[in-house]
Amino acid sequence: MMTQVRSLGLHGVEGYQVLAECDLSGGLPNFEIVGLPDAAVKEARDRVRSAVKNCGFQFPVSRITVNLAPADRKKGGTMYDLPILVGILAAQGQLPPPDPNAAFLGELSLSGAVRSIPGMLPMALAAREAGIKALFVPADAVGEATLAKGLTVYPVAHVKELVAHLTGQCPLSPAAPWTPTPGDSPIPDFAEVKGQENVKRALEVAAAGGHNILMIGPPGSGKSMLARRLPSILPSLSEREALEATAVHSVLGLTTKDQPLLTRRPFRSPHHTISAMGMAGGGNPLIRPGEISLAHNGVLFLDELPEFHKDVLEVMRQPMEEGRVQITRATGSEVFPARFMLVCAMNPCKCGWYGYDHRCKCNPKDVEKYQYKISGPLLDRIDLMVDVPPPDFDTLAEKPDGEPSAAIKARVDAARSLQAQRFGSQGVPCNAQMGRGELEAFCPLDSGCQSMMKGAFERMGLTARGYDRILRVARTIADLDGSRDIQLPHLAEALQYRATGWMAR
Repeated sequence: MMTQVRSLGLHGVEGYQVLAECDLSGGLPNFEIVGLPDAAVKEARDRVRSAVKNCGFQFPVSRITVNLAPADRKKGGTMYDLPILVGILAAQGQLPPPDPNAAFLGELSLSGAVRSIPGMLPMALAAREAGIKALFVPADAVGEATLAKGLTVYPVAHVKELVAHLTGQCPLSPAAPWTPTPGDSPIPDFAEVKGQENVKRALEVAAAGGHNILMIGPPGSGKSMLARRLPSILPSLSEREALEATAVHSVLGLTTKDQPLLTRRPFRSPHHTISAMGMAGGGNPLIRPGEISLAHNGVLFLDELPEFHKDVLEVMRQPMEEGRVQITRATGSEVFPARFMLVCAMNPCKCGWYGYDHRCKCNPKDVEKYQYKISGPLLDRIDLMVDVPPPDFDTLAEKPDGEPSAAIKARVDAARSLQAQRFGSQGVPCNAQMGRGELEAFCPLDSGCQSMMKGAFERMGLTARGYDRILRVARTIADLDGSRDIQLPHLAEALQYRATGWMAR
C-alpha cells in the first residue's frame, strides 16, 4: 500500500513543498529512502524505526520505500522524520490517511519525542503559498511557524500526541499566533557618549538614509562605542523586513523558542579572522548564508577594518551594490539576501596615532602600506568618512551626558517617513538604495549646487559612483532638515563626509 504525506524542505533561505511517498510491498525486509537524500535524511530510517517501536506501534516487516519528491532536488536535514513516520503508519493501516491539506515537519528522538528543526519560518511561508491549511510542527518551533499567517499550526511534542489527534482520540489545540512581549534587553544609548558631536551627526545621517560609513581615529577615541549605539537610532523593522531577516537566522538555527522573530535590526560584528566563505556564505554539500546575509536589513560592523583579509573585504563589493549574493559551488548555486548597512572603524596606521600625536613612529611607507589594505573600489562604496579624534580631559571629566538616542531616532524616523512618502510602498526603502531614475527625479541640483559639485568632482577626482553617493547623502541631509530640495549647505556637508584627506595616499 502506498501513502502520500505533504512536507516541506529548504533551498537556501527559501522553503519548497516536498511530498513523502511511502510504499509497503512484499519481499525481504528493507527500508530505503530515495529522492537525493543526504546522510541526515538517510539516518531517518533508524530514528523512525526506533520511535515507532518505542511508542508501542508495530513496525512493518516488509520492503519499505520512501520517495521524497521532487526527486531531482537534493534533500538535507532532519525535518522529514515526522512525515516518514506518518506515511509508514498510514500505509500499514495503523493511522487513517493524512489530510491532503495538512503537512508535517519535525525531527524524531528514539523515544518518539519531536524535536525542533532550523528553517521553520521559510518552510511555513512556503506551506502557506502551497495552499496547505494545517501544519504539524515541533512544539518548540510553533511560535516561529505561526508567523506565517493564514495557517492552522498544531504543536506536536510527542508522536503519541500526534497519533491521538489523527485518530480522533484526543485532538490537539491549534497554537495561538506568537506576539512579542515587552522587556527586551536595553540597547546602549548615545547619551552615554561624551563629546564626538561630529561623529554623532555623521551616524545620524547614515541611519536616516541607510548609508555606509567609515570612522577613522586613534585607539580609545570611541569608534566601537559609537558603532554599537547605532542600532538605538535605526528605524524599527517593518513586518516584511523582520520576516526577511528572521528567515536567514532561522535557517542557521539562530532563532529561539521564546524569540522566534527578530524585533530589532540585526547587528553583526564578525572578528577580523573570518574567512571569505564565512563572510559571503558557502559550505559543502549544503550552502549556508554568511555574515553579510545575517546582517540583511541591519548593520554589518567591521572593527579594525585593515586587519581583515583582503579577499574577505573584496567579496563584499558586489553584494553592497546589488543587495544580494550568489554563491556557486560544484554542488549547486544559492542566492541569499544581503541588503546591509556597512559600518567600519579603523586606525590611521599600525600604531594608531598617525596624524594625531607625536607618539606615531611609523614611517610614511608603513602608513601607506597599512592604509592600502583597503582598496579604492571598496572605499568608493562607502558614503561617509568621518574623523574620530581623541576626546580631551575636560570633555570626559566635565561635559554632561550627550543627546539621548530617543531624540536622535525621532529625527531619523521623520526623515525615513519622508523617504517612504517619496518612493511609495513599491519603491526603494531608503535614500542609499536609490537608482539612476530616483536620483534624476528626486536629487536635482540648482546652478549653485551644480557649480559646487563640478569643482568638487574635479578637485577630489570623484568617480561616477562617488558622484551618485554624494547626491544620495545630500538628499538624506535635506530630509533631516525637512527641505524639499537639496541646497548648498546640504551638498557642502555631504562633500565634507566624502573627503579623504586623512589618508596618506
